[in-house]
Amino acid sequence: MDIVRNPEGTLLVPVQPERNHLTEDAAARTLVDGDGMEAGPTSRLLHPGEGGYDEALAEWDLQQNPDRAPVVSTASGRQEAMTLVHAVATSPDHAVATAVDALDDPEASGEALRHVLVGGVHSVEAFSTEVAAAEGGEPLPAHETTKIIGEVLRELD
Repeated sequence: MDIVRNPEGTLLVPVQPERNHLTEDAAARTLVDGDGMEAGPTSRLLHPGEGGYDEALAEWDLQQNPDRAPVVSTASGRQEAMTLVHAVATSPDHAVATAVDALDDPEASGEALRHVLVGGVHSVEAFSTEVAAAEGGEPLPAHETTKIIGEVLRELD
């Protein structure tokens, strides 16, 4: 099962079933009767800010283009990505498409944002602080920054 990104930014991720260590008696009953086996959930809905969300979003992005080379962030791409995230965050109508259309180098900006995601939550927090220092204002919470990055990456793809 692939990761599914919903329009509101939540991610539906597959869950690995837990391994049950049955006693010999329980295993024998299961084989004969078919009872004792409870199916657990096969997927989980993650919201921005939840544990594992950043990693799942990076995995979702990789699913969109599995042949993409490993992400590399350039200084100009990172600068443009910071401006982009700030523009979306401060836009009254949260205009992702408009902000993406204004990019000089969308590919470099996308790579910089992917690089942030690959680093996990601490990377997102550091990026948010860097955006605030460069563009002004207070740092966005990591979950808001991650949500914006996900929206931008979807628009770029």
